[in-house]
Amino acid sequence: MMTIIGVRFRRAGKVYFFDPGMEDIKPGAHVIVETARGVEYGIVALGRTEIEEEKVPVPVKPIIRIATPEDEEINEENREKEKKAYEICLEKIRKHELAMKLIACEYTFDNNKVLFYFTADGRIDFRELVKDLASIFRTRIELRQIGVRDETKMRGGIGICGRPLCCASYMPEFIPVSIKMAKEQNLSLNPGKISGVCGRLMCCLQYEEEAYEDLNSKLPCIGDFVETPEGLKGEVVNISVLKQIVKLLVELDSGDKEVREYKASDLKFKPKKRRQKSEGDDTEAKKLEAMDRQENKSKLD
Repeated sequence: MMTIIGVRFRRAGKVYFFDPGMEDIKPGAHVIVETARGVEYGIVALGRTEIEEEKVPVPVKPIIRIATPEDEEINEENREKEKKAYEICLEKIRKHELAMKLIACEYTFDNNKVLFYFTADGRIDFRELVKDLASIFRTRIELRQIGVRDETKMRGGIGICGRPLCCASYMPEFIPVSIKMAKEQNLSLNPGKISGVCGRLMCCLQYEEEAYEDLNSKLPCIGDFVETPEGLKGEVVNISVLKQIVKLLVELDSGDKEVREYKASDLKFKPKKRRQKSEGDDTEAKKLEAMDRQENKSKLD
C-alpha cells in the first residue's frame, strides 16, 4: 500500500496521483507539482488515501510544495498572460490565413511552455506560426489540435436540460455512447434531439442505460404474441418501459378485437434477445456515432 493524493490541473480534468510525503493535504488545497509538461499548479481533488501500488499506472512523483501566497500571485499573473497570448496568437493566425479556430491558451506554472489549443477540419501547416509565436514569447510553443467535444469541455456552456454541461462541470473523461442506447430508451433518432452542444451524441444517454436494459429484459417486443391472465392471445402494440405496462390487441371469443392494458409481470411470454427497432431512417444518427468513435481517439485530460 502507498499513500497518494489526487490532483487536477483544470476544472473537471483528469485526476493525477502524487506522493504527499508527510504533508497533511486536504481536498481543495493548492499544490505545486512536477509533471511531464513541467512544473504545474494544481488543486487537490483527492486527499491522502491509501491505495495498492499496482493500481497506480506510473511512478508517483512527490509534490514540490503546498502553494504559497507568492505561488498564488504567479498563477494569477499566468492567467492574465494567457489572455494576452490568446489575442496575439489570434492575430498571427489571421496574418498567416490559417483555417484553424483558436480555442484556448495555457501557460505552465514555470512559464517553460505556452500551449495553444485549436480545432480544424484537417491537418494544418503551422510551422511559420510557431516561429512567429516563439520569437514573441521566447519560450517553448506547443499547438495542440483537439476535437469538438474537447472544445466544448474547455469552453463550457448550458445543455438542453438547462444545467451546466456534464463534461465541463464534473466528468474527468468522456464516456462511450452509441445509437443503441437511444434505441433502448425509445428515444427519437432525430440528431437534433439526441446530440449535445458539441454536435455529438449526448453523454447523458449512458446514465440510465443499465436501468433501461434491465427493464427492457422484462418486456416483450412490439409485434410479439403473448398470453394474458384470462388465457387470451394478444399481439403487443405498445409498451411503457418505466411503468412496465404492455398494450395488447386481443381477439375475444366473439371474434371482436380490442386493445387491453396489462402489467408485464401478469403476461406469459418467452423472453428472448430484444430486437432493436428504430423509427424511420437513422442514417444521420449513425453518423453522429461514427464521429464520436473517431473523436474518442483524441481526449483532453
